[in-house]
Amino acid sequence: MEEELKCPVCGSLFREPIILPCSHNVCLPCARTIAVQTPESEQPDSESAAGGGGGDHADKLSLHSETDSGYGSYTPSLKSPNGVRVLPLVPAPPGAAAAPRGAGPAGSSLTCPQCHRSASLDQRGLRGFQRNRLLEAIVQRYQQGRAAAAAKCQLCDRSPPEPAAVLCEQCEVLYCAACQLRCHPARGPFAKHRLAPPPAHPGAPGGGGDGGGGKGAGGGRKPPTCAEHDLENYSMYCVSCRSPVCYQCLEEGRHAKHDVKALGAMWKQHKAQLSQALNGVSDKAKEAKEFLVQLKNLLQQIQENGLDYEACLVAQCDALVDALTRQKAKLLTKVTKEREHKLKVVWDQINHCTLKLRQSTGLMEYCLEVIKENDPSGFLQISDALIKRVQVSQEQWVKGALEPKVSAEFDLTLDSEPLLQSIHQLDFIQMKFPVSVPPVPLLQLEKCCTRNNSVTLAWRMPPLTHNPVEGYILELDDGDGGQFREVYVGKETLCTIDGLHFNSTYNARVKAFNSSGVGPYSKTVILQTSDVAWFTFDPSSAHRDIVLSNDNQTATCNSYDDRVVLGTAAFSKGVHYWELHVDRYDNHPDPAFGIARINVVKDMMLGKDDKAWAMTEGGVSKGATVGVLLDLNKHNLTFYINGQQQGPPAFENIEGVFMPALSLNRNVQVTLHTGLEVPQSVKQPKQPSN
Repeated sequence: MEEELKCPVCGSLFREPIILPCSHNVCLPCARTIAVQTPESEQPDSESAAGGGGGDHADKLSLHSETDSGYGSYTPSLKSPNGVRVLPLVPAPPGAAAAPRGAGPAGSSLTCPQCHRSASLDQRGLRGFQRNRLLEAIVQRYQQGRAAAAAKCQLCDRSPPEPAAVLCEQCEVLYCAACQLRCHPARGPFAKHRLAPPPAHPGAPGGGGDGGGGKGAGGGRKPPTCAEHDLENYSMYCVSCRSPVCYQCLEEGRHAKHDVKALGAMWKQHKAQLSQALNGVSDKAKEAKEFLVQLKNLLQQIQENGLDYEACLVAQCDALVDALTRQKAKLLTKVTKEREHKLKVVWDQINHCTLKLRQSTGLMEYCLEVIKENDPSGFLQISDALIKRVQVSQEQWVKGALEPKVSAEFDLTLDSEPLLQSIHQLDFIQMKFPVSVPPVPLLQLEKCCTRNNSVTLAWRMPPLTHNPVEGYILELDDGDGGQFREVYVGKETLCTIDGLHFNSTYNARVKAFNSSGVGPYSKTVILQTSDVAWFTFDPSSAHRDIVLSNDNQTATCNSYDDRVVLGTAAFSKGVHYWELHVDRYDNHPDPAFGIARINVVKDMMLGKDDKAWAMTEGGVSKGATVGVLLDLNKHNLTFYINGQQQGPPAFENIEGVFMPALSLNRNVQVTLHTGLEVPQSVKQPKQPSN
């Protein structure tokens, strides 16, 4: 994180950091050294500078590139410890009035040492830039923690010295516990000495710190006041200007007509955005760490395989006559070069990945420190830029960045069969990876799941797989221990299968194929579908006059004619029960409740064609509850009203796949209830004991 806390100009920890219009930070003393005087031809005339409201001119900070700013003729003469180019300070013309310290002359500009964007200074000069109080507090806390960790006993003869336990304010000496008992007992001339805890800031012993007079990074800091209205605290956030504002800014200032929001709400919103972006970077950093372990293992494998190839090569060459001696040395050189090439590629990849990981880790630590802060306005000053940085950091882990560029295998084959006269032409035969069938796919069990009567399966190929894959074949059994059947063939590695049986156990497996053939099966995964069905009305298959609400559980209609709506579940096996509550029932309509095929006619009453089975009369009124019992084990359909079975099964000998169905007009409103247990009257009674 220390890299995030260093000024790009001086290379030291930030001192009184200010926020430039480009969102980068720079020390206030460093800002004074890199401010330059704008040529007179680029300065506004006196009338435009003095006319209008003075407050409007203070807001005109222009951002433009270095070539557009007119500074192309300035020759850089300074460089910061970080290698950042710094423009020299141009002296003011003779006779010009001296500006206040830190203000900068009117017509001056300041070029950001990181992005090289230039910002012009108004009459307030550098005071027109906002102080980054949040960064200043984090730097102070970082210095305190580093100083506390560095406090060591000054009398220890051990190496390294023990951490200091106390500080004698009179002796100004740090003691560990053992040295304090031995060298500074609480008696005699030391009896009146005062022992205090070791200092937690630079300047030990005796304190002193780095000045500033501010409080720590905790919640005890004085709330910041508005830069334009010293007596007002920040209370709102201007979305247009992306800066905190006070109440007086909204009443009198230039933010009166801007879009403003509550400071606390925007603080929480930006914190949530930053946290969400950090999660992505954290996941990539975790993958990068695992990738580094993989690369280091790859180094060992390359070393081992290289030794194996060398030994094999020596054995082949030694079996030949003396004529092979010279050629053997040449072949050994080629193996060594191949190994060195692979090692160099892997080391380069390790160094590159380590650098990116260190940068991401430093940025994460800095962001976490920012999130800990309780200063909404200070947070919002830097949150936009910080969120963008985190998002850019996440985007740098592009696809393929965490994959090895070389394999541990050596693609060298020695042909030892040629005749003796061909020995002097003996050489390696460079081979590409032979195309063979793909290896076994790996099922990603953490992504495999079931929902209702649907199952989702995910898989991937093992790492360092060189054989091409043209597609996958997913197979599923019948849920009753029967034969497997193909349910998906394609290139995707994620598949969802709908319309399965409820309360059933399915076995699934997958294999890959390419031009050479079909690879072996993966391990078999076992998936259990739900015991009971949870479903809603289906808006995609409903008639256009049907109106759904309450998360698609309540249905009504815009037409006086009967219209059909189906459920989202399909049944072909088992016993299923659901209920429909009549919320509204006007002018004696004829709603119909039952089941239907997927291709049922939807612009007439349910049951009027041969693709639906329904109940249309018998005790239905406002407040009634209609129950539908579909028993596909016995192949019949039974209806209930207010919990009472309506005679024997209404339909028998029904076979196939059915969906819950309902027809109604504008005089009826019905709410669906699912996930219900089968009525007790249907369950098998227990056998009485003798």
